[in-house]
Amino acid sequence: MEKSMHRFMKPGTILGVSYKELGQGSGPILETLKKLVTDPYFECIELSHMQDPEVFRQAAEMIHTANMVTAIGGQGRLLGPGLNINDLDEDRRRQAVETLKDGIDEAYIAGAVDFQFLAGRYETDTMEASMQALFRSTEELCAYAASKGDLKIVCEVFDYDVAKKSLIGPVDRVKRYAETIGRKYDNFGIQVDLSHIPILRESIEESILPIAKYIKHAHIGNAVVADPSYPAYGDEHPRFGFPHSEVGIPEIVKFLRTLLEIGFLNEDDPPIVSFEVKPFGAEDPDVVLANAKRTLDRAWELV
Repeated sequence: MEKSMHRFMKPGTILGVSYKELGQGSGPILETLKKLVTDPYFECIELSHMQDPEVFRQAAEMIHTANMVTAIGGQGRLLGPGLNINDLDEDRRRQAVETLKDGIDEAYIAGAVDFQFLAGRYETDTMEASMQALFRSTEELCAYAASKGDLKIVCEVFDYDVAKKSLIGPVDRVKRYAETIGRKYDNFGIQVDLSHIPILRESIEESILPIAKYIKHAHIGNAVVADPSYPAYGDEHPRFGFPHSEVGIPEIVKFLRTLLEIGFLNEDDPPIVSFEVKPFGAEDPDVVLANAKRTLDRAWELV
């Protein structure tokens, strides 16, 4: 592609994933964030819950001062305490919904573009009951967000039987879910992640084309899935070029081409496309991030 990718998307990264020592919402957050907002490669920095509300406020202000956008990830609000928005225990489901509403409040404080979450675990024999619980929870979240402004509510697609074991999920479930919620709420969308597609055992086209109209946010990452004995197996988001990994330049090219073909990547309203790449072991996060930027640049030239 001869045109700059910045004409078609807002490249970003996830602060607490690129720098995993910040993943619990503490540490040198503002000092690390300054490195990212002064890097003109990025137009978006995605944040998550922070232990100190004042640090969160300052982080959001730094991003806006740099003329960037932000999005807020609420996945940790569920994964950390083991909450599930499609829990069949009504009290536990309500706890999950309430903490995500708190995350929506944070997203409005930050002036975020969207707020992300994930569906929870399920049992095969009660899958339909879990789907109905997911519908109820998502409708509550969409209604709550709409009552406060125009924030998008975005569910991220995860694996269904490897690591997160999320109800959403295989593309047929994603499609049903998106169509059901989309009929009632126009502030709802789906987030796709290239690193999750190999774990779903779907092709890029199989994962994206059936839900094209609902995709609002995208991540680019890598995965190891060939053998559970391999380092970084599962939903670990290793760097590009990691041993036995599935995503390289050809896969990124196909992912970007598909997103262009469906109109998600566009020049009128470029969407967020962020790296979700995490240092493995003692790898230097700055080096891993440089790897990601270099890999995306090479891929974009071939789109």
